[in-house]
Amino acid sequence: MKRIIYSFLAVLMVISVITGCKKSSDTGTLRLSITDAPIDSDGVEAVYIKITDIQYHISGNNFVSFDDFEGPVSFNLLDLTRGATELLGDLEMPPGTYTQLRFIVDAPEFGSGPIANPGCYIEFVDGTTQTLFVPSGANTGYKGVGMFIVPSNGTVEVTADFDVRKSVVRAGISGHYILKPAIRLVVDQQAGKIMGSVTNIPDGKDIVIFAYEEGTYTASEANDPEAEMARFPNAVSSDPVDEAGAYHLAFLAPMTYDLIVVAIGEDESYQVLGMVEEVVVESKKTTIQSIDIAEL
Repeated sequence: MKRIIYSFLAVLMVISVITGCKKSSDTGTLRLSITDAPIDSDGVEAVYIKITDIQYHISGNNFVSFDDFEGPVSFNLLDLTRGATELLGDLEMPPGTYTQLRFIVDAPEFGSGPIANPGCYIEFVDGTTQTLFVPSGANTGYKGVGMFIVPSNGTVEVTADFDVRKSVVRAGISGHYILKPAIRLVVDQQAGKIMGSVTNIPDGKDIVIFAYEEGTYTASEANDPEAEMARFPNAVSSDPVDEAGAYHLAFLAPMTYDLIVVAIGEDESYQVLGMVEEVVVESKKTTIQSIDIAEL
């Protein structure tokens, strides 16, 4: 009888070990890419960033690094506009619901002096460059915000939109450039986009289309920004109208948007020309919205 009991206990232990192994190996995959909303300045040729680590949020203010992120990696964010992306990696992580990632970048803290080989820098059309600094105390990285669900033994595809227009700002009197990324996390399988043509553009004006969640735009957003802030700070995304008169707003969460049409003069003055209201975006669909400035 004792022999039967011992044998039964041994079988239970084996089953327990096997079950524990299966549980510990139960993971999902985050297929993470990077994209950008373009900057609205003609003088900027490229914005380079170097990512050294990516972390996922677990609880409180705790983050865990992805073991299989093969960094550091460098990108010119201006190569990744209008829906273009670059894969950061297929990253294993525990299944579950997440709302934050954290990106660690190779950038010096503001006030640390000249850097010979900066990992993050801005390049201008005349060939000159300037180091991108992080604000004091910001060397712990930048958070990307947006909910996504990692399935057990499955894959979720997420794109991190850095939005360089809001992420690169000038630091007041010094004129140095500060990197303050405004990063959106968008689930690719849920994202839609808005695109269309713009007609009757005033002579000598560049046009930028800003997308806002419906009802959130206020006139004060067009005011001159405070130091280290961007104009139109609450815009979800933006896109300059190209020479063919087209715009393209990619990686938008499904909801209703208002489009703010802005003219930029040769003296870099900003003028809000009007708004196109209630533009609906659906998952995995393209909304065509043409804009006639004469009718705004």
